[in-house]
Amino acid sequence: MIAPGTTGHWSGLGHWNLYFLAKLLLAWQGSLSLQVLPNLLLAAVLLLPLGLWLARLRLLLAVPAALALLYQESPLPPVERLTALSGLLDFSPEYLLELAGRFFSVREAGAVALCLLAYYLLSPWLRLSSLSLGGLLWLALLQVPLPAFWPLLQSETVQAASTPAAGSTAAPAEADLDQWLVEFHAREAQRRVSFPAASGTPPFDLLVLNICSLAWSDLRQVGLVQHPLLQDMDILFEQFNSATSYSGPAAIRLLRASCGQPAHSQLYQAADAQCQLFDNLAQLGFSKHLALNHNGRFEGFGDMLRAHGNLPAAQSSEGLRRAWVAFDGTPIWSDGEVLERWWQQRSAQDPAPAALFYNTITLHDGNRVIEVDGGTRSATYAERATRLMDDLQAFLTALERSGRPVVVVLVPEHGAALRGDALQIAGLREYPSRSITHVPVGLRLINLPLDETAPQRVSTPSSYLAVAEIIARLLAGIPAGQSALSPAALVRDLPVSEWVAESEGGVVVAPAGIDYLRVREGGAWRRYPVPLDAGGQDGR
Repeated sequence: MIAPGTTGHWSGLGHWNLYFLAKLLLAWQGSLSLQVLPNLLLAAVLLLPLGLWLARLRLLLAVPAALALLYQESPLPPVERLTALSGLLDFSPEYLLELAGRFFSVREAGAVALCLLAYYLLSPWLRLSSLSLGGLLWLALLQVPLPAFWPLLQSETVQAASTPAAGSTAAPAEADLDQWLVEFHAREAQRRVSFPAASGTPPFDLLVLNICSLAWSDLRQVGLVQHPLLQDMDILFEQFNSATSYSGPAAIRLLRASCGQPAHSQLYQAADAQCQLFDNLAQLGFSKHLALNHNGRFEGFGDMLRAHGNLPAAQSSEGLRRAWVAFDGTPIWSDGEVLERWWQQRSAQDPAPAALFYNTITLHDGNRVIEVDGGTRSATYAERATRLMDDLQAFLTALERSGRPVVVVLVPEHGAALRGDALQIAGLREYPSRSITHVPVGLRLINLPLDETAPQRVSTPSSYLAVAEIIARLLAGIPAGQSALSPAALVRDLPVSEWVAESEGGVVVAPAGIDYLRVREGGAWRRYPVPLDAGGQDGR
């Protein structure tokens, strides 16, 4: 019997075909991670023959459900993470407009327009509901493995399997990944770098340059991999993992480089005194310094450095000219001028060997350049990266001319995510993917006695502990029986770090060289859809 008020036949999906066909096309383009079963369930509910009032109620419920499903399939962070991003309220209007423009590329807009045109041209001639349902059913039947031209649908959940034997390259089971991560943190908690006992004045100044938004993938994107700043490094890490995708956690991990890699949840807790790199240096006779090319107020960054790194107040920026306007509308000063001022003051006033922590946000997404007339314009990443690297290279050249022994450690916080990927739009860093955390880290040993060993490239997986170990070896001085330091000896048998990166948004692990993502505690693991050029084995 037909329910009262119904037409007595299946009316099809109607205008809902636009929704399903557009999603199929966007997924084919790699812009959407289409979930087949929820879409089939939604389509089935929409096809049920209902009376007029029930049909209207169904529409009221189906529209928000369809929008929620579309959001979940899009490369955007979970809704609960958006509520945690309080810094969004501080973004400038220009930056918010720029971010909004990234959600829909020209290609995606073209795909939607094509669907609209095809719908109105073909709907009188074809049963588009059959096409929509056929596409969804075809995907449901295929499941995995899927055709190679559906890249987003290849982010499969880890299959159940036994724990791989030692040295095996087989993927571990989902439950084993949870246990693997627990054991990783347990091993890291036991790792420490032993600094030599104080024996007189340290033989050099130590400058740690902490750079926001600089990864190998970004450098490849703008053609700056061969910049002299990196090529002239005496030691260059080609497989360094910054272990996070946000500035605050990255700075804390660097400041606690003397110990192994803690879980993200432990970063804002009190750390063992032995883990505090700059406290270790102070005990050896260094004076601690802090300099920023920004005001440090965004999300309390400057206060965090002082609270969790035991650093002093930052050098004054009074009298410095603005070079950029930050994503939140605040001034950014020239890297070259900030560092030059610090070096002049340090040389004139402080005879003790100095340990500087310098943080720059020149490369942060959304920054704008100051024009001659005082106005601003959008500045490309390539423009800002070239200027930053040129400024740093010029500063290192000035240090060489000074004749004073200086060890410079360049450590980026994370990448800029210039390209984005299947799960995140460009500029979004909720998930600490390898393309974001694979950063170029290098050391320049300026005016130190070195042997004739060629510049060293460290190709083993490394993180902050390896940097602290090199600093400790440098502080130990020239080995007995030798007349100079050997970069080859400095990098021999450095601590190797398994690839684990964490943020509030998720955790990425890479046992057996395969990247897996877990979005929330206790959630499922799945393969991370890494672009083919996200991180070459040579780091470049």
